[in-house]
Order: sequence, then structure tokens, then C-alpha cells
Amino acid sequence: MKHKFLILLCALSAPFLLSAQKPAKPSASDLHQAVKKLNVLGSVLYVAAHPDDENQRLISYCANEKLYDVTYLSLTRGDGGQNLVGPEIRELLGVLRTEELLMARSVDGGKQRFSRANDFGYSKSPEETLRIWDKEEVLSDVVWAFRETQPDVVINRFYHDVKYNTHGHHTSSAMLSVEAFDLAGKADAYPEQLAFTAPWQPKRIFFNTSWWFYGSREAFEKADKTNLYPLDLGVFLPLKGKSNTEIAAEARSMHRCQGFGAMSSRGESVDWFEFIKGERPPEQDPFAGINTSWTRVNGGEKIGQLLAKIDRDFRSDAPAASVPALIEAMQMIKALPDGHWKRVKLADIKEVIRGCLGIYLEATAAEPTATPGESVSIRLEAISRAGFSGTVMLSGLSIQPGLFDTILAATLLPNQDLVLNHSVQIPEKAPFTSPYWLRQTASLGMYRVDDQALRGRPETPRYATVRWSITVNGVPLEFDTDIAYKVEESAVGEVWRPFEVLPPVFVEFDESSYIFTEKDQEVRVRVKAGRDNVSGTVMAYGPGKGWVTRGAPQAFSFARKGEEQTFTFTIEANNAPSEATLTAAAQIGDQVYTQRLVTIKYDHIPQQSVLLPAEAHAARIDLQVSAKKVGYYMGAGDEVPEALHQMGCQVTLLKDADITPENLKQYDAIVTGIRAYNTKENLKFQQAKLLEYVKNGGTLVTQYNTGHELVLGDFAPYPLKISRNRVTDEQAEIRFLLPEHTVLNTPNKLSPADFDGWVQERGLYFPNQWDAAYEAPLSSNDPGESASDGSLLVAKYGKGYYVYTGLSFFRELPAGVPGAFRLFANLISLGKQQP
Repeated sequence: MKHKFLILLCALSAPFLLSAQKPAKPSASDLHQAVKKLNVLGSVLYVAAHPDDENQRLISYCANEKLYDVTYLSLTRGDGGQNLVGPEIRELLGVLRTEELLMARSVDGGKQRFSRANDFGYSKSPEETLRIWDKEEVLSDVVWAFRETQPDVVINRFYHDVKYNTHGHHTSSAMLSVEAFDLAGKADAYPEQLAFTAPWQPKRIFFNTSWWFYGSREAFEKADKTNLYPLDLGVFLPLKGKSNTEIAAEARSMHRCQGFGAMSSRGESVDWFEFIKGERPPEQDPFAGINTSWTRVNGGEKIGQLLAKIDRDFRSDAPAASVPALIEAMQMIKALPDGHWKRVKLADIKEVIRGCLGIYLEATAAEPTATPGESVSIRLEAISRAGFSGTVMLSGLSIQPGLFDTILAATLLPNQDLVLNHSVQIPEKAPFTSPYWLRQTASLGMYRVDDQALRGRPETPRYATVRWSITVNGVPLEFDTDIAYKVEESAVGEVWRPFEVLPPVFVEFDESSYIFTEKDQEVRVRVKAGRDNVSGTVMAYGPGKGWVTRGAPQAFSFARKGEEQTFTFTIEANNAPSEATLTAAAQIGDQVYTQRLVTIKYDHIPQQSVLLPAEAHAARIDLQVSAKKVGYYMGAGDEVPEALHQMGCQVTLLKDADITPENLKQYDAIVTGIRAYNTKENLKFQQAKLLEYVKNGGTLVTQYNTGHELVLGDFAPYPLKISRNRVTDEQAEIRFLLPEHTVLNTPNKLSPADFDGWVQERGLYFPNQWDAAYEAPLSSNDPGESASDGSLLVAKYGKGYYVYTGLSFFRELPAGVPGAFRLFANLISLGKQQP
């Protein structure tokens, strides 16, 4: 276990960060900065709740100006947010946002950690947040982060009580950080962690405040600043050739699924830090008075002196000239007693030596995935390109864990490529490489991770790594690289992705939920081969209790990896309205596989393979739909069209060219996807035609948008104003203000029971002002708040109906919530009702 912990520390301390296992190729300026960083022993931990909460200006400033080790601890992976680039929500959105954070850190130079807290959606109070999270477990993860990163300074993005009205997750992140500040240095706090690490007491903790918390810039100008410390984060970084704020904007822009692309800026940029507790800085600088030199380590003074000389003598035109002195410094670090800074700087200096020598080490598999028991061809490439006057040798190779090991004596001649090919067999019991925090069933507020050494890690450790044994002038060094996969794409060039160990077969229902309006219904299951020559049987199961499958398992056989077959099963539903979980399973010999494969692929992150249970929600409900043909204009991305298909509607995904008066006549209803008026610029040209469609008798259902960055101001036929009002309690009472209204009665007569079983929230971004032409049939509110009546607005416009709704159908329909289907059916059926 100690060994796993050391691997973790070393992995987090690499000075050149790239994603998807693509080998780093540091420039001379990168190397010079890394040399300077070797002589700085300072650490900062930044704490907040979500991806995109972090202050990239500060992270980049600490990493690139102060040369500290800086880590961002995001308590959640952002699973409960919205997605502006695709359909991923919940745990899949968490995977996407995790990768976006890692890409941001690859730009700003920080490192990334998480806790096990699950982002369950917007929370209006820390009391609710800490009730849904397991407070004690999340606090232990924060203490764990303190002890692993050993920060001198901890900085919270948010304040640690309800002095400022923010997201409950935000306040909770600061509360837990302040509490951890007092606990991390105590041996009797979470003593089970001490098998891996040691207690650690940071020097001080701050709140990274700004004018926003004061309500306005004017109010902040007038505020008492005696407890505040300013820091100009707008410095120019010569080795980067950019201002710090320019780097921060590039990092911020990696948060694409949240729409946080940022414009670059230059010049002074002052941030403020409110002192919370600990050792008060002796000067107007949050980092003043902290020893960050090698003298903080017993026996380290001479190391610092040598590294200072290496810095002074560094030649950008010949980085390899520094290698003999760097090796001398490395040997001196090795001789130190074991400790945090020895481990961190030893990992760092090895990477600097590798960069100065121009050593490129690549390990790539012939295929992007393999299954347990399968053989994989590995291409190994090593080259030293810097023209070093000494001797560089590849003295050994091993592929972990225990796949291959050999002793070599291959001299790496200057700029002479050495390529080796080897085949290894993945053990039959090799674990799959899907995200580790999704391997076990999560609760509403927590992911379950039993392995202490995994907690906090941003990604699952890759199964296969190569250990390269290199000797430089007879001095041994070892480097570890993950095995990856690369391919040439004609429109892009070289594309890298992780090498994955995955099951030999995947199973998946063709829908995430099924609506049973009759007792019997067919469901379709896709089976996909994860390797060549695989055969077995597949079956779809109901849970019993009235939900059973008719028929026997069906046989499948595939000759080639990637082939698919679809099988149809008849499920007999319960007679009475009820809900159930259906499971698909494939059997190969004695082994049963019940996992579906989800691929997350965008051009700004490495491709991700996620294994999830092969399940579908099923509901027997009384559902009537008068609308038969529905046009759907996609916004940011959602799965509502699939739900409309489940209702029995014929659904057409509309393109801009389809929005013509003549074409729209055929549809009983048009639905716009979530945030369409935030993300689809062409709607400013299409809106008049959509409203003309309504005027002529059509029904237009507009799902939620935010009031910020609308592509046009007047998107509705009558004025309405979108607010930030939301109801986050999915069990909040829904009151019928207009119980006789058509949308509550036809063709499905609704009752309060139709609002049972909703997930995550009632809705978001409700209008708070609207014209008298709208009718508001529903009202709701979170506990202790005033009523919010804008969740559903309906207006007659000409011969047709216009609907605006902030109810979260994009969550409820894919989750198979029966009442959400019944209400949505009423909305799209408005224009088909008899007078």
C-alpha cells in the first residue's frame, strides 16, 4: 500500500502535464522554468465545489510565477450541472467535466484532485448539502488532500458560512476546508490514513474574495480591507511569452460544456484574499513569511545552491549541458531522509533530466482496446535527441503489472531511433479501466470508493504501464509511461487516446426508458463484440413482481470486434401502474456480462470509455397523446426526442432548412431543446417563422433557457423575463393554480401524484415576470421560500398555443418519470384538443 501511495505522489508531481498519455515534448523555456521550479519548495491547495469554480488566474500565478506546487481540490465532478456541447448528464457529465478540468490544468500548470462527493444538483443551503453528502466522509477526503499535497497555504474560493448567499455546495466546500485545517495535523483525526501518509498542518487559510460577494464594485471599494491581502495576478511571464491572465483565459476556455469560454486580457489584475486563520502574513502578501527554499529540508541547503547555479548557467540552445549538474543534484536529493519534498522533487528532477536530454519514450498498442486474456502488440520507441556528450543507455524494460521484463544494453545514440515490438497477454482477471468512482453503486450524495489510495485521483490508473530503465553516464533513472493508442486522422493528424481494458461483449437497451401503455411490449437489446470470435447468449430480464420476459435467451456470434446485432424481447408488464428496472445480460461460457459501453468523444478532451449497468427504466402508465407528428429543434443537447418516440410520436429532428412555413404545417407540435435560444445563433432568423406557425394553429413548446446570452431578446410572442428562480427539491409540493386548465386535464387528467418520483429538481430558470396573456397553472417553491409560479406558462397566440417551461423534462423523461410523460403529452397535444 505504501508503494501505491508513492506512485500516486509521483504521478501528481510531474512538471510537464499532457493528456491522454501523449508524451511531453518540453521546449527550452519549459525546461528552464522547470529548473527554476526545482529550487522552490512551496505548496498551495485551492478548494471549491465544482469544475469551473476555480480561479485559473491564481492557479496559473502560483504555478508559473511563484513556481509553487498548486492543486485544485474540486469536491465534486460537476455531475449535476447542464451540458452545452452534448447530451451527457449526471455521471457521464461528471466524466466529461473531469477531463475538461484536466485539460485546464494542462494549460495553467496546476494539479487536480476530487473528493467522493456527488454533485446532486443545485442546493440552496449548506445544511441541505451536508445532509445529502456524507459530511464525515467528505471531510475525511479534504483532510486526505491536505495531508497528501502538504500545502503551506490553503485558499477557499467561497466563504465558510452563510454570510454570502451562494450555492450550498459552495459554502459547504469552504466549511469543510476550514474544519480540515484544524484536523489535518492531528494524528487522532482519521488515523486510518496514516498507513499511507502523515499529519500535516498548513500555515494559513484564506478566502479568495471579490467584489461579487459585496454586491457591486462600488460596495467593495468602500469596504474595510484591513483583513484583506491584495495580489496582482496580471503579471507577464517571459518564459511563457504571455500574461498570466492570457494563460488563465486559455485554461478557463477548456470548460466548454458549461459555456465558459473566456476572452484573454492583459495588464494589472488584482485579486483579494481574506485571512481566515493560522499564521498571519507579516507583509501585504498572502505567501509572505513562508520558507520555500531548500533550507526547509534538513540537509537541503547545498542542493539549493547547486540548483541556483544550474539555473544561472542554463543554456536554451543546449539544455543537455545542464545534465551532469542535474544528475549531481538528483543524487543529493536521493541521499536525503524520506519526506514529502524529497519524493516530489525527485520525480520532478528526473523529468527535467529527461527533457534536457530530449529523451522521447513512447509505448503504443496496436488496438485501442483489449479484453482480459487477449494478446496485444506493443510498439516501444526510445530516442535521445539532444546531442548529449555523455552516454545514454536503455538498460531494461518492463511492462507492468508483470506482463514483460527484460534486461537490455542498448546505447541510445544521438538522434537515432530505437524501436522494439513486443506482444503481451492481458491476464484473464485484469480489471476494466472504466472510471473507478462509477464501479460501485452511488448514493444521491456520495460515490463509493473503498480503496484509500484511489480516493482523490482524477482518473482511473491505466492497467498497463511501461517502466524504462535508463542510465545516464552510468547513473540509473527510471521512467514510467502509460501504454496508449494513437491513430492518424486525415482531418486532424495524430490523435491519441487511452488504451483500455474492456469486456469481450457489451449489451444495451435501445432506449434508456420504456413506457408501457399496454401489458406487453417489445424491447430491443443491442449486443456488440469487444473482441474477435465471440459467441454466447443474450437475455432481457424484468425484476419479477409482475414484470417478466417471454421467451428464452437468444444466441449471438461475432467474427470481428465491433460487430453488432440487435435482439427483440417481449416484456410482460404489471397489470397496475408501476415502475421497474429492466436488465440486459450476455453470457459467454460461465461468465455473465451486464455492462453497456458509453463513449464520450469531443475534440477538446481524450476519448473516454465508460462502463455502466445495462439497465433501462420501465413504467406501466396510463398515457394518451393526441399529437402524432412532432418536430424537434435541438438546443444544447438532450434525450427528449427519444422520450417523444416512446410516447408513440413520429419525431423529426429539424434543421434550419426545415423551418419554412410550408414544411412546419405538417407538425402537430414543435419543441425546442434545452437552451436552444442560448446556443443556436440561427434562431434569431427562424423565430418569426416559428411564431407564424403558432399563429396559424400550431403548438410551440420552448424548454428552459438562461436569461444570459440569449441569441435574441424577444423569443416569445408576449413579453416574459427569465430569472434565476428554481425549485431544487424534487419533492417540493406542486400546487395546481388553475385545476381546470387544459394542460392539467387533457388528454391526461393529472393529479399531484404525477409529480412523485421526479429526479434532482423540479425545474430551473423560471420566468419571474410575464405578460397577462400567459396563464400559469402551476406553483411551487423550495422549503422556506416564497411561491414561484413561472415553471409553466401557456398562452393562446392566434389560432395556436405557445408554451414556455422551466420544468426539467430533460432530466425527468430520460429517467422514465411517469408523471413527466403525462404532462409533456398534454403540452404537445394542446393544439389537437376539441374546443
